Amino acid sequence: MTNDDLFFQVLTPLNCTIRVSITYWEIITQIKHPIMQEQEKLVQETLTQPDEIRRSRSDPNVYLFYKFQRPKRWLCAIIRKLNGDGFLITAYPTDAIKEGEIQWQK
Repeated sequence: MTNDDLFFQVLTPLNCTIRVSITYWEIITQIKHPIMQEQEKLVQETLTQPDEIRRSRSDPNVYLFYKFQRPKRWLCAIIRKLNGDGFLITAYPTDAIKEGEIQWQK
């Protein structure tokens, strides 16, 4: 990814840098979860200041970041961590926190 393609980059509490390209952000917001359009600041906040981080039960390199929004509503940002860095897989609002080993908690 060139710097021209970089949409945002953040450092998580897991001490890994997450990079998101402009193209991939468009895939998330136009195809996967259109509800996330114009929500990049909220996703960045979820990645940098989550309420809880859980490791995926099905993939040990995947982490789910949760940020409380309102009763029974969280934002979930999912990343894959590779060698200290990582990338955003997707982000979406959810009404439940998935099972998985807690890696970090506020």
